Amino acid sequence: MSRRPARELPPLTIDYTGGRLAGVDEVGRGPLVGAVVAAAVILDPARPIAGLTDSKALTARRREALDAAIRRDALAFAVAEASPAEVDELNIYHATHLAMRRAIDALSPAAEYLLVDGNRLPGHHVPGQAVVKGDARHPAIAAASILAKVARDAQMLALDARHPDYGFARHKGYPTREHLAALERLGPLPEHRRSFGPVRRQLALF
Repeated sequence: MSRRPARELPPLTIDYTGGRLAGVDEVGRGPLVGAVVAAAVILDPARPIAGLTDSKALTARRREALDAAIRRDALAFAVAEASPAEVDELNIYHATHLAMRRAIDALSPAAEYLLVDGNRLPGHHVPGQAVVKGDARHPAIAAASILAKVARDAQMLALDARHPDYGFARHKGYPTREHLAALERLGPLPEHRRSFGPVRRQLALF
């Protein structure tokens, strides 16, 4: 059976022509544990970075190499997060936007326009536009996705070092069969998101 060709993304029209355009993206909406992490990046047109694309399409080694290049060559970048407690208090949608606003606020120099991955802006005073599949359509959003992914994966590796029986180094907190079995066997950690169904159900048993 022949594979259907991937649908090409439509051209991206940007309503901004200045120099301080920030790409914004997040990682960690789906996991049951840990923070949701966002990043904002203003690329330097004089120092282009080759190979920027959706972080999920890259190997871990390539992401880490690009993470170092972004931190070295970008005009500005920032990584921020919303904690598991904030996810539980606000819900994941609002916590994601909180993390994005924190990343945008931490940029120096400040952004003048935002390109935000997804279909909603995070409610920041800086003007911008939401871009569906933006991490595959604009290098600044791709750069943000890479910084956020590398930062969150590092958090999961650190959590795995403290609690190796949960398998965080492998599943990064997503609700895989391995993670759900560990959650059932060992119970939730303080870093687990209490408002997420599988965690909430286990808390009722422990």
